[in-house]
Amino acid sequence: MNQQEMSDRIANGQGFIAALDQSGGSTPKALRGYGIADGAWNGDDEMFAAIHEMRTRIIESPCFGNGKVIGAILFEKTMDGMSGGKPVPARLAERGIVPFIKVDKGLEDEANGVQLMKPNPGLEDLCNRARALGVFGTKMRSVIKSANPVGIRQIVDQQFAEGARILSTGLVPMLEPEYDIHAADRAEGEKLLLADLMNGLDALPEGQQVIFKLSIPVEPNLYAPLIAHPKVLRVVALSGGYSTEEACDKLAQNCGMIASFSRGLLQDLRAQQSDDEFDATLGGAMDQIHAASVA
Repeated sequence: MNQQEMSDRIANGQGFIAALDQSGGSTPKALRGYGIADGAWNGDDEMFAAIHEMRTRIIESPCFGNGKVIGAILFEKTMDGMSGGKPVPARLAERGIVPFIKVDKGLEDEANGVQLMKPNPGLEDLCNRARALGVFGTKMRSVIKSANPVGIRQIVDQQFAEGARILSTGLVPMLEPEYDIHAADRAEGEKLLLADLMNGLDALPEGQQVIFKLSIPVEPNLYAPLIAHPKVLRVVALSGGYSTEEACDKLAQNCGMIASFSRGLLQDLRAQQSDDEFDATLGGAMDQIHAASVA
């Protein structure tokens, strides 16, 4: 797929985006969920080798290339690795899956009810290297903890500012100002977030587009104005700690919003499963997430 074909796939594809981008801090938890205890690996190299084996098992599963997954978000080390004898981005594109890369460097401590992203001085270099490998876009996450107008505006401004840096390299940024699903004031805060995101889009130069990755809103279809906006390529949903069933039920109430789940996709996969068991479990989750995304 070339750049335009990838853009069309994300904009119009009837499917969802798989989140395979657990980073160093979240990898041990992901491995434990996969049935690999902390004592089974020694040091970062073995840890990342174990998570890469899990990811390549997913990528090479027969069901993963059946058209229901239209994109996949990768961790940097996964982008640099191999799957099916080819660089991972090339292997994904060969299977009709648009590759993205997680580019943020983690979160700052909470202030004004939000956690901003840490500084990222090497962002352009990473984006240029990713583009050379055939990656289409990026993903970067920050977190909203409460309906603080100052903090929400700060988080949106930072997401758009970093997005401008990414756009300058030719990649499409996926902006992810996640709203903590446990926040008591989330319904109020999501309306503040929507207003600030719309203002950010108004300031975006003509001809540029972004993707939004957002928590499934308390009020169904709240983000319909974003979905309809000409500067938005797609709006996708994170599972945010919900189980697969909860996330799919809530997502199905939001027309035009598709899934980009991590936990919701991977929660029942285990290293100890046979290939047939693994493929059946993954395929069942994919069917459920796909149905909610195209509902």
